Amino acid sequence: MRPWLLGLVLLVGVAILSACSSAEKAVTPAPTAGARAPWEEEWQRVLAAAKQEGKVAVVGPAGAEARKALSEPFEKKYGISVEFIGGSGSEMGARLKTERSAGQYLWDIFVGGTTTQIETLKKSGGLDPVTSALILPDVTEPKNWRGGKVEFADKDGKYVLVFTTLAKAPIFVNSKLADPKELKSYKDLLNPKWQGKILVHDPRVSGPGQASFTFFYQNKELGPDFIRSLAAQKPDLQRDSRQELDWLAQGKYAILVAGSDFTAATLKKEGVPIEVVDHRQLKEKSYLTSGNGSVSLLNKAPHPNAAKVFINWLLTKEGQTEFARAQGYASRRVDVPTDHLESWMLPEEGLWVSYDEDAVELKDKVGTLLKEVFGD
Repeated sequence: MRPWLLGLVLLVGVAILSACSSAEKAVTPAPTAGARAPWEEEWQRVLAAAKQEGKVAVVGPAGAEARKALSEPFEKKYGISVEFIGGSGSEMGARLKTERSAGQYLWDIFVGGTTTQIETLKKSGGLDPVTSALILPDVTEPKNWRGGKVEFADKDGKYVLVFTTLAKAPIFVNSKLADPKELKSYKDLLNPKWQGKILVHDPRVSGPGQASFTFFYQNKELGPDFIRSLAAQKPDLQRDSRQELDWLAQGKYAILVAGSDFTAATLKKEGVPIEVVDHRQLKEKSYLTSGNGSVSLLNKAPHPNAAKVFINWLLTKEGQTEFARAQGYASRRVDVPTDHLESWMLPEEGLWVSYDEDAVELKDKVGTLLKEVFGD
């Protein structure tokens, strides 16, 4: 082949290769700096669908403060209304069970204690995994949570997510009638001088009374015999947390077992003669409670996308700050302030956990004993 012809062939070949390369670049767009991460795309899709649904239906704790914390900030942020109903765990659990048995699936989310969620909702197959609703990296990032993980109360680790805890103070006294420093052990409650002068938040229903007596039951220093002896002191059983503290302040009783920590601390600051017995001075210590600080996702939710948005918001720093302050608990998020709490309330290592599924299952045995000593 002549040299000039060879050169022409090579020139044409280079041109063809260049054209092919240009065509390939044209059909394969380069990634842009503004491309969204997969979680962002999912969040925007869920948020848009949630706004179309228009509302989320939440079952939560009783009280105006809980209602406000779980509705107003969320509504303001997302423009999605919150239909809220509040009550005790036992009340709300019974209501949901009745409604769902009749084919009425009216609620999306349950916020409250773990006992109702595990015993009533999970065991009846009424929950979807709450893990399926977690989208925001800020929520799923382990380092944002105490212990380096998002905590679940259920053994499956996906249905009942715990987001607040508190070191419980099981004993309160009227400072005019009892010296808090005199109590060094729970067994000091068995002193004959306290007979008929003790008030107890009813341990036969879910709540702080049940949690406290479950703690007594499992503690090797106390156990069933201690519960029987405490019952022999003829304590009065009540279920209204504020009424209990009012009666304690009035001197109707000298000692209250399993009252409301946060309310007691608030009343003390107002000059009411109520003292909290610091659990750190007690031989048997105390336990960790989650209070109303756990959340689950009801299955067949009528507003599934709004439910996801709500759960993610609740678990952000903003949502946790609102709820923790309203309920007087410590968020499990490490970036949420605890300046609204007394030092004895702060969670610490080594305390018995009263809210996981093992503890909840133990309550059946405790319930049998409580019926024996307190009746139905």
